[in-house]
Amino acid sequence: MLASPASVPTTTDDVLIAGGGICGLVTALTLHQLGIPCRVFEAVSAPRPLGVGINLQPNAVRELYDLGIDDALLDTIGIQAREWALVGLNGNDIYAEPRGLLAGYHWPQYAVHRGELHMLLYRTVLERLGPDRVSLGHRAQGYRIQDDGSGVSLLVQTPGSDDLTAIGGKLLLGADGLHSAIRAQMHPDQPPIHWGGTIMWRGVTRAPAIRTGSSFVGLGEEDRRLVIYPISQPDADGLSLINWIAEIRVDSQQGWEGTGWYNEVDVDSFLHHFEGMKYDWLDVPAMLSQCSVAFENPMIDRDPIDTWNDGPVLLMGDAAHPMYPTGSNGASQAIIDARRLGALFLEQGVNAGALAAFDLALNGPVNEVVLRNRGDGPFGLLKLVEERCGGRFEDIDAVIPADERQQFMQRYQAAAGFARDTLNAALPTIAPKPA
Repeated sequence: MLASPASVPTTTDDVLIAGGGICGLVTALTLHQLGIPCRVFEAVSAPRPLGVGINLQPNAVRELYDLGIDDALLDTIGIQAREWALVGLNGNDIYAEPRGLLAGYHWPQYAVHRGELHMLLYRTVLERLGPDRVSLGHRAQGYRIQDDGSGVSLLVQTPGSDDLTAIGGKLLLGADGLHSAIRAQMHPDQPPIHWGGTIMWRGVTRAPAIRTGSSFVGLGEEDRRLVIYPISQPDADGLSLINWIAEIRVDSQQGWEGTGWYNEVDVDSFLHHFEGMKYDWLDVPAMLSQCSVAFENPMIDRDPIDTWNDGPVLLMGDAAHPMYPTGSNGASQAIIDARRLGALFLEQGVNAGALAAFDLALNGPVNEVVLRNRGDGPFGLLKLVEERCGGRFEDIDAVIPADERQQFMQRYQAAAGFARDTLNAALPTIAPKPA
């Protein structure tokens, strides 16, 4: 049992950010860009480059560029995506389209190692804001809004202490992830974590990249599929780090019965599900077997909530809208959150009104994306193919006409906020300062 917090210190003008993940760090960089003082409080005591591959959509890359994090930096931690493709059970293409610059976007799409992106952002925050602006080993446990409305206090716990420390600030941004303590206090009756029955195994294998050399490929069927894409430039031997996600769908009625979350497992424990996936262009079992460490975890999110806002407190990123990774836009949306909030601070001032405006503008549309991803997002095409032909075909046009496939993808891109023409024509989220 935690003790009551110490007396609340005098409120400062700092915007407090609970969580030093991708969302929290991009938010800190955005506020620094705008001259708004802030502090970041992160639970871990020593950040490390954890995780595997993620995709950054062009709408998010645009925002990173506007923060001065451009291709010169992003190319060191990932690779520009050239293609997105879906492939059926017998190895034939269902749908393929160019991505990023090749698709006519003004900005690339990046496949990166999540941990390396995190560390890049962390180093940039330390360089620009100073190390005194980041407090490690400070785990958010809740908040307290001042009676007179003058500010809010973040309640944190530090290593080796049972006491809570109250840290006063002007506003509090809860970017403390899937297991957010800020969200739990704001919504004490929220349902438990939602699991729809998909188990994922994730890993990285050094191997030759397929197709374009930088292709995102979804392979299989609704209940058994594999996602693969490179997250590094090829080395001198022509080998890249290939990120892969192997998934199966099971009955979820009994709830998750695995041994943990992101539990390290032996590849042989799940390899049998994918033994039949051998093609002249890819030997799936061989690729999986070359992985030294694999991690098992359920594909999870949370039911959408009707508000992310409680006066001077706002939820952002995974604390607000954790989503299935099927749309490859969880990290991208976290970056967009940070930038949209910065724009509202410019428009309305650094106050609770800007937080309310953020909630009003984004809650509905982003929650729709969360629910759309539960329906497999862009991978829903695999389900259509399976329903119409059992997943095996020679002529995909006879199964799903090309126009129908393209319209399916365009609807998802529009819902997720990275429709090409709309994005290319959009003004910067935060206008650059005059030279």
